Amino acid sequence: MQRIILASASPRRRELLDQIGVRYHVKAVDIDESARVGESAEALVQRLAAEKAEAAWQKEHDNNTVVLGADTLGVLNGQLLVKPKDYQHAHQMLSAMSGNSHTILSAVALRHKKGCSVKLNVNNVTFKTLTDGEIQTYWETGEPQDKAGAYAIQGYAAVFIKRIEGSYSGVMGLPLYETKQLLNRYSN
Repeated sequence: MQRIILASASPRRRELLDQIGVRYHVKAVDIDESARVGESAEALVQRLAAEKAEAAWQKEHDNNTVVLGADTLGVLNGQLLVKPKDYQHAHQMLSAMSGNSHTILSAVALRHKKGCSVKLNVNNVTFKTLTDGEIQTYWETGEPQDKAGAYAIQGYAAVFIKRIEGSYSGVMGLPLYETKQLLNRYSN
């Protein structure tokens, strides 16, 4: 049986793997997540997932090991939705998403003895119209302060979401359909 390593410290990604019964070991990695000049959001998220998987693979592997790496990015009007620097930054992002749709890109990479395979998951999320008071109250929960796009779908922000076109788990940070496809193909 192959050993699966998750190249992430994310509790959400662990929760999602637990949900589908995958047994794994955690080996968090730290990589430079800067975008390259001219790099599209789709290319960036896939590259980061692959680099995370590769970094963990380089630390610890054998022929019976596969490594999962993942990354998730939000995009609105061509701009990346990043972790907010402060309340004003969070307010700006949440206000821009208010009453609009944005895209969540999640990539999962599986590093195995023959190389690395990557799958991309694309989702559209539509927010209800938010008031300044709702944004302020949400900020005060502490939830948006370390989340890309200043929100967590699995938390209180779920009440802001009118519609998801795509994968809930992809928006949460690990697209389970694509993850299982990779595991089924390469962890035998």
